Amino acid sequence: MVTPFLPASVKALTEPESIHAVQSIRRCAVTTPLSPIPIQTAYVQQGQGETPILLLHGFDSSLLEFRYLLPRLATQAETWSVDLLGFGFTDRPSGIAFSPRTIQSHLYEFWKTMIGRPVVLVGASMGGAAAIAFALAYPSLVERLVLIDSLGYTVAPPLVKFLFPPLDYWAVEYLRQRKLKALELSMALGSEAKVIDLIRCSLLHTEMAGWHEATISFTKSGGYDFLADQICKIRQPTLILWGESDDVLGTADALRFRQDIPNNQLVWIRDCKHVPHIEQPEVTARHILSVEPI
Repeated sequence: MVTPFLPASVKALTEPESIHAVQSIRRCAVTTPLSPIPIQTAYVQQGQGETPILLLHGFDSSLLEFRYLLPRLATQAETWSVDLLGFGFTDRPSGIAFSPRTIQSHLYEFWKTMIGRPVVLVGASMGGAAAIAFALAYPSLVERLVLIDSLGYTVAPPLVKFLFPPLDYWAVEYLRQRKLKALELSMALGSEAKVIDLIRCSLLHTEMAGWHEATISFTKSGGYDFLADQICKIRQPTLILWGESDDVLGTADALRFRQDIPNNQLVWIRDCKHVPHIEQPEVTARHILSVEPI
């Protein structure tokens, strides 16, 4: 069964985890101060438990990046993933400036509408920055913080803010074209199905209405370039999970988080690059579910 709001290309997925993930996606109407109409917000919820876990995905991505991790967490905990405003399969209403501020406002209203209890907040890459900002703004709503190869110190190049049409459109379209070329090459070379599905999952959300405009808007906002000086104010116990061979952010930021966050534990994920939740989901889930005190 294909969920009606998803692109028809979901039918090309072949891996069981990918198929199950897209079949699990639901949308709820979230009322926010950002739009006169409720925002149809994509999410997945599985499992039961006392303290919910909420997963936040990275830049130009969707909740599908948690297709391996979420079911493993859900064996022991009530687990949610949500598509942040401007990303994934959540609607992108016209008239909204997509930015960290609007992402946070929408995320709060989603939490209030669907969860309503303190959570373990897990953020990967840009989702880590969104998790930090949320934990600082609403400390009573976040029981524990988990950062997976998180942004927080890295900022976008200053010139990005000043791109104008059509250069801004071409810049974000370049992101999509790189993935399309990778898909074409993988298929031509007869790559294994898991690799092809990985690329397909990373492309699906780019077919959603408003993807170009929302990506341009968020990029021009400067993203989370304001966050570095705030990280030392985190008060929640924080687990830092980091791929020991991160090929996107490197490893220096892991040590900065370790130094700046008062109450934390740093765990290196072996044989892993930037996305432990995809490369090593069993190990990642085990650390998130650990009840050992930080």
